[in-house]
Amino acid sequence: MRLSTRSFRFCLAVFLAVTVFQAVGRVSVFADEHFPGKKSAWHGFDRFDFDVDSRKCIVVAPKKAAESTPWIWRARFFGHEPQADIALLEHGLHVVYCDVGNLFGNPVAVAHWDAFYAYLTEEQGFAPKAALEGMSRGGLIIYNWAAANPEKVSCIYGDAPVCDFKSWPGGKGQGKGSDAAWRDCLKAYGFDEEQSLAFKGNPIDKLQSLAKANIPLLNVVGDADVVVPVAENTSLLAARYRKLGGSIKVINKPGIGHHPHSLKDPTVIVEFVLKHSR
Repeated sequence: MRLSTRSFRFCLAVFLAVTVFQAVGRVSVFADEHFPGKKSAWHGFDRFDFDVDSRKCIVVAPKKAAESTPWIWRARFFGHEPQADIALLEHGLHVVYCDVGNLFGNPVAVAHWDAFYAYLTEEQGFAPKAALEGMSRGGLIIYNWAAANPEKVSCIYGDAPVCDFKSWPGGKGQGKGSDAAWRDCLKAYGFDEEQSLAFKGNPIDKLQSLAKANIPLLNVVGDADVVVPVAENTSLLAARYRKLGGSIKVINKPGIGHHPHSLKDPTVIVEFVLKHSR
């Protein structure tokens, strides 16, 4: 049976309408299930909690992702002093987290981060380079992962970051240290006391690959910090990085200790990340 021109056009219109409806439906479902796990709200943005490589992970999605899907990778204390993260979400960056607590940036932690990076870039289409953010002990994993993967890092923001575990939790210099955390750190690395003191794999010891890759650094510190003393961590790291030809900006907060982290007005942090993420 041959269809009239009018009937053919009607059938074509119905077919196209159904096709468009199905496509829109698929897009909507994909948007709602873009990430696995539990969905919740975080400061007005969609948050997803799920596991990758047996580690608890978080992705917070912007209302609209910026071109090329840039992202910032938070280490430790997710949600603490979140003003910079919230501002970056408003600029279209994803904020992500992978819990490697009590591993103190050791090779096992680096391997877990490798797996999460692969998931985000290969399965979710994130940009091939991430901005890294580490507060306090989070400095160990961001700098150690970056040293192992310099081609995957756009910039690093450290906030009162631990750059040498002998300083914290070891307390082998001016800082107070933490006996319990130090025991955990030695266990994580499989070291005894003597081995830990001879170890040359802390962030302050392996900056060559970062400098060679021209990765810009920003560290925000309180100059009265007695937990993670600036002289044993950021100042030492900065001096060595500059000697290698690397670029680092250090923001000192006069009279401030280890807390509060970040800056009340995070504009300088946000601009630093945006400049190097696009």
